[in-house]
Amino acid sequence: MALAELEFPAHIVRIRAIAFGPSGTRPRPGSVFSSLMKRITTALILIPVVLVLVFMGPWWQWLFTIAVAAVAALAAWEFLGLAEKLGAKPPRIAVVVAIVALFAGHYQWPSQTAPIIGFLALVLLVYCTFFRPIELLIADASSSVFCLFYIGFTLISLPALRDNPDGNGPSLLAFLLCVVWAGDTAALYIGRAWGRHKMARTLSPNKTWEGALGSVGGSLVATLFLLGLAHLLQKWDLPGLSYPDETWYWLILAVVVNVAAQVGDLTESALKRSAGVKDSGSILPGHGGILDRIDALLIAAPVLWYAQVIHSWF
Repeated sequence: MALAELEFPAHIVRIRAIAFGPSGTRPRPGSVFSSLMKRITTALILIPVVLVLVFMGPWWQWLFTIAVAAVAALAAWEFLGLAEKLGAKPPRIAVVVAIVALFAGHYQWPSQTAPIIGFLALVLLVYCTFFRPIELLIADASSSVFCLFYIGFTLISLPALRDNPDGNGPSLLAFLLCVVWAGDTAALYIGRAWGRHKMARTLSPNKTWEGALGSVGGSLVATLFLLGLAHLLQKWDLPGLSYPDETWYWLILAVVVNVAAQVGDLTESALKRSAGVKDSGSILPGHGGILDRIDALLIAAPVLWYAQVIHSWF
């Protein structure tokens, strides 16, 4: 029998695909290095831009809101692309307009965010009812309204945090970003080096409990660094960072935000797997799509905002 006629068991084929890629060839070291360099280059460009937007004066709140709204619009476009792969045909432009309107409404009337998002959800439902094919109504309306909440409502918490009444909004955003970024980086490298026990095989096969614990550790280290930096800046009478509560409060909050970020990561992974894709897009070289880059923030940001609201009650 010729080699080409041999049939291998399905599990052998899957193992070979995981180890060598779908084409059966091992990835070249040069391609791995190129991908890593793309990730680093993209991060080196985006991180300074994000930090500038975060630490600009309060009179630049409108620009920060516009930037977050633009990110939300791009992420929503990618999410609706995932919905289309499952057979839905949601009205992309209408959903993006609704999300932008949500940010505009929140900026103008921050205390009326709940009724605004409720009104926009009803508008999308009515729009789908009269302007989408009847056989796709449930799928289109569900994906549209879900996108409004999953992308729009969650990212509204970023300008809400920055506009914190206590005046330390930029410090809260710096805390959020450092906790998420440090945790993500620690999970990646610790998981690769020591990951043995799978955490959620069906949602994200590469996630391990060792990586998850490493992520928490990375977030705690980043929090201690931020608190130390804030102390030094205050000692030298320099503005920038302010964390008025006790150290234990911020460490506990770091763990809570880190867990929320990991849940956000797993949630987006599950959405992509249900749509049968690896990345939500390709707009960010080495990182995939916008949704791939902000998935952790979609849960972590509102959790931090809710934590601050609850903390203000006591």
